[in-house]
Amino acid sequence: MGKSETRAAHGVRPPKKTSSASRASPRPTRRLAVAKTETPYHHGALREALLQAAERVLERDGLAGLTLRAVAREAGVSHAAPTHHFGDLTGLLSELAAVGFRQFNAAMASSCDAATTPLERALARPKAYVAYAQAHPGMYGIMFRTERLDYSRPSLHEAAEASFAGLANAIGMMRQEQISEDALTLNQGAAIARAWSMVHGFTTLLLDGRLKDILERLPEGTTAERLLEAMLTAPVTTKLPV
Repeated sequence: MGKSETRAAHGVRPPKKTSSASRASPRPTRRLAVAKTETPYHHGALREALLQAAERVLERDGLAGLTLRAVAREAGVSHAAPTHHFGDLTGLLSELAAVGFRQFNAAMASSCDAATTPLERALARPKAYVAYAQAHPGMYGIMFRTERLDYSRPSLHEAAEASFAGLANAIGMMRQEQISEDALTLNQGAAIARAWSMVHGFTTLLLDGRLKDILERLPEGTTAERLLEAMLTAPVTTKLPV
């Protein structure tokens, strides 16, 4: 009787033959970490995408939340991308402010084009000024934060100068005279500063909620826009308080 027959007779099963692969110790199961894929952009498109992402972060999280890393995360790109395109946070803020000024200028130009009467044209620009600030408070805020901006950057300098030129031109039309952007008379400068101070001050108070007490005391239904209209159309007195 052979060995295999003897084992079978005693109820003993012969050992199974194992392959070299099965004898090898099993490899530990590892979870593969899936890296977050970055959004592919063309070089020029990436710069625009970063600015759009910066605007979203600014309007959502405020200036305090606007960092280079936050912008990169919002755009879905590497943390080095904003630094490559803008250098530092000042560079990013300056380019973003330039975008704001261009939007701002376009909004005011569009409102003036839509006006059909002299009074509408006179009110169009200041109304558009306030409307833009209400719609984009974050962008409006950094446009006038000179200490955070680098006006030596050509894009910001040109956009800001275009904004001033639009204001000077509007005042010139009201005064029915040509106003040079480079040299102003005292009266021209006073007229520009008065108009800008009034609208900018009104806008700042409105955004800060400081006009609420006045609006609550006005006839029911009076809006901030109507209050602005009344301010702009009220006769200007030259008599100084004693």
